[in-house]
Amino acid sequence: MAEWARRYTWELLLAVILLGTVAFNISESSGYLGIDNFVNLFQLHIEKVIVVVTMTFIIVSGEIDLSVASVMAWSASVLASLHEHDVPLVLAIVAALLAAAGAGLIHGWCVARLGLPSLVVTLAGLIGWRGAARVLVEDRSVGDYPGWFDRLGQDDLVGPLPLALLVFFALVVAGWVILHRSAAGRVLYVIGDNAEVARYSGVNVGRTRLVLFTVSSTVAGAVGILFAARLGTVRGDMANGFELEVITIVLLGGVSIFGGSGRMSGVLLAVLIVLNLRNGFGLANVGGNTQTGVIGAILIGSVLAQNLIQWFGERRRGPVTHVPAGMYVPPEPSTAGGP
Repeated sequence: MAEWARRYTWELLLAVILLGTVAFNISESSGYLGIDNFVNLFQLHIEKVIVVVTMTFIIVSGEIDLSVASVMAWSASVLASLHEHDVPLVLAIVAALLAAAGAGLIHGWCVARLGLPSLVVTLAGLIGWRGAARVLVEDRSVGDYPGWFDRLGQDDLVGPLPLALLVFFALVVAGWVILHRSAAGRVLYVIGDNAEVARYSGVNVGRTRLVLFTVSSTVAGAVGILFAARLGTVRGDMANGFELEVITIVLLGGVSIFGGSGRMSGVLLAVLIVLNLRNGFGLANVGGNTQTGVIGAILIGSVLAQNLIQWFGERRRGPVTHVPAGMYVPPEPSTAGGP
């Protein structure tokens, strides 16, 4: 029992914080526990939390993707521009997804083949794709989409649940299975912990990174399309600043910024905490700028707290290098004399 508690210390702490946040929200609003409010919690921020799942994979592998919000805007703007030029909307959606996938391929190629840091590459993507989105739609709001497209983002699909929320739940389950119950997940942890160990194990690290960034941008592009459907309009500045909150949630969930550790259960708890904090801020009439400042403080605090927990743990039992079971670790070079 003690070993279980030590292993899940961060998740237990997050659960306590979540319970405290929920208790506060219940005291502020009698309708908080209703199913409509629960769906509304997710619906207002669903685009962010979908991208959180793919960002978890990126950070576990020891990389970062700062471009996700800009790729959302880029994909939606491609859709809007083609729609303005009377391209059938289904073809415009396909083209928008391909444009997002192309952005991810560029990022992955720069990281995997050129060896550039993902921080630099995706920071350039953050600026570049946002600029490209503004070039396509300028400062206009592009709307007037077919009714079926608007319903895609606004109407309930199963009971009170809209399509985007169902996509999020499906991705969380798939993400948990891949990370914690598959060889692909073990590979990501090893790459994040030590890419050289992964290469000695026969892992094609470059190809894995290429796939990760392509998937990350493709999902971001799909989310941008869902965002356009929910709003019924597209602007070049849509999703501006989303990347901050996405990364905050992943780190708050216990995923190390250096890669190699973290669990999907912690990320899901972090999603619930941030959404409930946002809801509580709204109930308390706290302004949007203040909310953003608090989210930034949470980002710093979560990294500091994880480092402190790791430091205390290493002082008690010595440093431990995380290598998932089943992966080959090359032996230390022998110090004995030659044959």
